[in-house]
Amino acid sequence: MGLSVTLSEIVILTAALILASSFSAYAIYAGNLLQNNIAQAINDARQQMNVRVEIAYATICGDGNKHFVIYAKNIGTLPISTFDSIDLYVGEYLKAELYRYNSSGGTGFFNLTDSDDDGVWEPGETAILRVYNGTSIEASLYEVKIYISNGIGDDYLFPPPP
Repeated sequence: MGLSVTLSEIVILTAALILASSFSAYAIYAGNLLQNNIAQAINDARQQMNVRVEIAYATICGDGNKHFVIYAKNIGTLPISTFDSIDLYVGEYLKAELYRYNSSGGTGFFNLTDSDDDGVWEPGETAILRVYNGTSIEASLYEVKIYISNGIGDDYLFPPPP
């Protein structure tokens, strides 16, 4: 009887060790997975802080074809070279419409000209965005919202010029 009790204890001890090591391995795996997810979230947040735009001024240009003119500054640390990723909302307050980038502008689009006209919106550089809306501009208050797909945008309210 002594041998069977000892063998039973050895089997139970071995099973307990296997379960404990399996649980330990899974805990380490889950901890590493959580650590990687947190590190990725921090890197994403850091990337967004590196791409930031601030609207400095906006107005309406009244020469012949009325359109919106927006001056925006890249206050991030990375240049912006793909203007297709910019969403620009412009229009009457609480009724702004989405405008997409088109290098030649045109009704329903905006174009962007950086200060040194090299096609790259560098950090610290101010760009001029011209928005061709195709509708009448007669409201008392307008808004502009700019969003960068991988960064932080800005918004701005302005009245039409007198």
